[in-house]
Amino acid sequence: MNLVKRNQTNPNSLFPSVMDELFKDWMGGSALSNSRVVPPVNIKETDQFFTVELMAPGMKKEDFNIEVDNDLLTISSEIKTEKNEEEGKFTRREFSYSSFKRSFTLPETVNEDEINAAYQDGILKITLPKKEEALPKPKRLIDIS
Repeated sequence: MNLVKRNQTNPNSLFPSVMDELFKDWMGGSALSNSRVVPPVNIKETDQFFTVELMAPGMKKEDFNIEVDNDLLTISSEIKTEKNEEEGKFTRREFSYSSFKRSFTLPETVNEDEINAAYQDGILKITLPKKEEALPKPKRLIDIS
């Protein structure tokens, strides 16, 4: 019984080829492919606020950095991981790095002091409340004199 995993391209080799690893990573959704992905964003507007929803499953709230500077909202993340495996005389080290940065110009109507964010079920949700003067005014009846 052979317990050593053989290279599928070259059965006489004990190590996977670079191409095997590349395609496995690319097709399997590992960190290599994640490093090329910018999370999709939905932006909604109501009378009271704007909502930015960024889909980023598998992350933690600590992975995000959210900044507001000069009417520019920037959402970014940078994740570095390292994995070491030792078997006998061989050591396998894998590194992964993924990052993204999304920036949005805020409308003048946003109250920057009241912006808040929450991360739940793989979605980062940022709520951008509107300034009081930007809120819709209720209808009023005009008296005729």
